[in-house]
This record gives sequence, structure tokens and C-alpha cells, in this order.
Amino acid sequence: MRFLYNLLTYLLLIPFACYWVVRGLGNRTYFERLGQRFGFGFPKIDRCIWVHAVSVGEVQAAAPLIRALQERYSDRSLLITTVTPTGAARVRRLFGDTVQHCFIPFEFPNAVRSFFRNVNPQAALIMETEIWPNLYRGCGIRGIPLILVSARISPRSVPGYRKLLPLIRETLSHGIIIAAQSQVDADRFLVLGANPVRTCVMGNIKFDVEADPAVLQEGKNLRAELFGDRPVWIAASTHEGEEEIVLDVHRDLLARHSDLVLVLVPRHPERFSPVRDLIEKRGFSLVARTENRPAGDAAVFLCDTMGEVPLFYAASDVAFVAGSLVPIGGHNLLEPAVLGAPIVAGPHNFNAQDIVDLFVDRGACRVVAGPGELVETVSELLSDHERAASLGRAGQQLLEENRGALKRLLVLLEPLLVDRASN
Repeated sequence: MRFLYNLLTYLLLIPFACYWVVRGLGNRTYFERLGQRFGFGFPKIDRCIWVHAVSVGEVQAAAPLIRALQERYSDRSLLITTVTPTGAARVRRLFGDTVQHCFIPFEFPNAVRSFFRNVNPQAALIMETEIWPNLYRGCGIRGIPLILVSARISPRSVPGYRKLLPLIRETLSHGIIIAAQSQVDADRFLVLGANPVRTCVMGNIKFDVEADPAVLQEGKNLRAELFGDRPVWIAASTHEGEEEIVLDVHRDLLARHSDLVLVLVPRHPERFSPVRDLIEKRGFSLVARTENRPAGDAAVFLCDTMGEVPLFYAASDVAFVAGSLVPIGGHNLLEPAVLGAPIVAGPHNFNAQDIVDLFVDRGACRVVAGPGELVETVSELLSDHERAASLGRAGQQLLEENRGALKRLLVLLEPLLVDRASN
């Protein structure tokens, strides 16, 4: 099975390179350090702790872990790898030059071997669900401890993994430690061939995020500077096909709240310009963040910058977490929750259904069935400040009650890192 997998990776080399070039034509950041994707240009790093986080959300979730590792193991280099350029940008924004960054190589065997010729990790920490057969095997044959952090497998993924069961079973056999988010996730990994002795329930380190007082204050200042006394709602991390729905909802909301402003934040930076065109085509007055001026009486404020979503969550009265009105699977509820924002989401939340269900059960999030219900819910929360505040407090309380996964993970890591350092 591995031979067929490797053969497939080489057969797909040219088509995949063409696909990446096309992506780069729309977003030049995809050309950044392109050689690393194919096994060239890696930095030489020895005795490092390696954390892999695929994109922005995973980098944000890993931030408390990375800071804790920097504090505890200050004598070790820290390498962060990502897949997406937006993930790389978030690493730079959060950590600057205190960590090293490179892009993870694609699964071509030669690229993976080149990565390990240059990078010598003492431990590899992979965020959530990233199963890379050649990369995992590379760790296994070099004796590098590999831990899946906050590991999860969605119900939708299980049938696909079962079709590749021999490969997945072999991939999970390389001494991998699975620190699962929940018992359900742990059981799914066991079905796929994980070692029961090396599989444990650790919880979700996303819950260990803490509110930054500076972000709260900056968000408050930003609101006063950009929006004055106007009510504000945010639609964060929107996708293609979703902005149209959000703008229709906003039009209906303006009939009830005439001075309302929508902060619209597309998920991907290459869509900033098309979304701006869409807003103007729909006839809304518009100010963009990059114009560096207040919203004035504009109906829509387009956030066309990276890394400022937390600030705008803190500056808003109601937070709609997008990727959920269309079947994308939703995005991170914990980011607005830690800031005390009243949260609303659409019906498609399969990427983190367990977290959404927990929030709904505890009265910390409102899930709407569609656009009409979104209009009613946002309007209600804008009008009833106490109900909105109660929703925000419930989210913060839920986070507080579920913290602790990071502490447990650091205890798990300590003997692995100490033993490797003494060798």
C-alpha cells in the first residue's frame, strides 16, 4: 500500500505543481519559499521542538502551547511549520523572530527525506488531524517522538480513512502518541489501528486560550475610532457564496437598525478584492480597513487585512462565526468566546460539532437554521443587551471550566524532551 501511495504522489507531482502555480497567480504569497514544498531550501536546525499547524486556526490554537514551550525549554529552538501562507503570516505576527518557520514539504518521499536531513527535531507535535504517512514514517525511523495534539477525527472522515486502512494502520504504528480531544475521538483512532497504550484523552488545548487585556482595550479603542456610537456586528471568516447571504441579511437588519454597520471579514486574503466588488455591486456604501479611515456612515466595513479578527471581535456587539451558512464546516468559536462576544453560527458546523453542541447546551452560542433566523437572532441580540451579555458570559465560563489540556500535555511531553536532551 505504501508503494502505491508513493507512486501516486510522484504521478501527481506535475499536476499538483500546476495547481500551486495557479493558486499563486491569484495570491502571490503561495510562491513564498516555494522550494520548501518540494524539498529545497529548508533551514538547518538541530535539537529543535517542532510544532506543525496547518493554517491560521491551528496556529492560533497552538499559541498557548508554543509560548509554554518557549518558557520551559528556552535552550531549545522552536520550529513551526504550516501549509498555508496565511498560517505563516500568523506565526510571524504572533511570534516574530522568536521561532523559526518553514513550510511543510508535500508528501513526495524525496521532499520528506530532505526535510529530515536539514531538521533534527527532538519531538514533533502535530496539531489536530494531520495524517501524513511519509512524514510520520520519517519520524518513526529516526526515533523522533511524535504527538498528535488535540487529536480528532470527524465522523465524515472515518469512511475515507477506512478505505485506506492498511496505510493508515501502518502510519499510526510508528510509536505515535495520540492525545485525543475526547473519548469518541480516541475510539475512532483505535478503530483505525492506533496503539491503545499510546492513546489517551487529553482534552482540547483550544480551551486554554486566555483573553489578552491589550486586545480587549485595543478593540474598544478601535470601535470608538472607526464606528463611534453605531451598533456593530461582525461576520468573520466568510467563504465564497456566503458573503451574498450575509449581505442580504445585513440589508434586512438595516430596515430595523438603520445605523448598523457590518464588519465583513473574508477567510482568504485572495478574496478581499472580489468581495469588495460584490459589496459595491450590491449597492452598499463601503469603507475598507486598508483605507485607514473611520467607517463614517458606510453600511459595510471590509476587513481586508490579516490577523485583526480578534480586535474586531472585541469591537463588535454580535459575532457571527462564518463558514457555517454554507457547507464548509464552521470555524473557531473559542476565539470570540474568550473575548466575551455573543456568538451566532449557521447550521453547518461539522468541523467542530462537539464544541458547537457544548456551546449551545450551555447557552453560549445561538445556532440558526438559515438567513431568516440569522436576521431575527442578530436583531434580538442588538436590541436586548442583557441577553447578549449573558451569551458572552456563558462562553467565557465554558472556557474556564474546560481549561487544563495544556497543563496535562506539558506533563506528557516532559520525559520525552528530557530524555532526548540527555542523549
